[in-house]
Amino acid sequence: MFKCFVLSPLLLLCVISLVSCSSANNKPLLIKFSPDSSAIVFSGIDPAGLLQVRNIPHIDTAYSALISIVQQPAENDSSAMELPFPGKLSLTDSTVVFKPSTPFVKGRSYEVVSYLNAKFNNAVMLFSGKLNHRVKPEQAILKR
Repeated sequence: MFKCFVLSPLLLLCVISLVSCSSANNKPLLIKFSPDSSAIVFSGIDPAGLLQVRNIPHIDTAYSALISIVQQPAENDSSAMELPFPGKLSLTDSTVVFKPSTPFVKGRSYEVVSYLNAKFNNAVMLFSGKLNHRVKPEQAILKR
């Protein structure tokens, strides 16, 4: 009988803490070109993601697995490969800006993969039984 009174509040406290830490109120990561299409802007980044970017040495995308940009081959070019697009990351108070080493080519598509706001699991996934065994990145295809 005593175990029931001890375990019930403890279990209730665990459930409340899991639900309160869910990411339901988080804004999605927004990935888009800057107005002049000379850079890619990441906005809606949570504070943990901004801290990760601040801790990257040299903030160069060649050494970072946090953000990768890949230039897609042209639709009619079957011999071309997807090549990483090098550049530098600059950080403001709430956004990250990717400035490429060479300008983006008009008419080409770029695949952007980012782990900035990536989450492993949340309370909804835990209770629904849909736990992931890896982190899912944010992906976007941008066409200049």
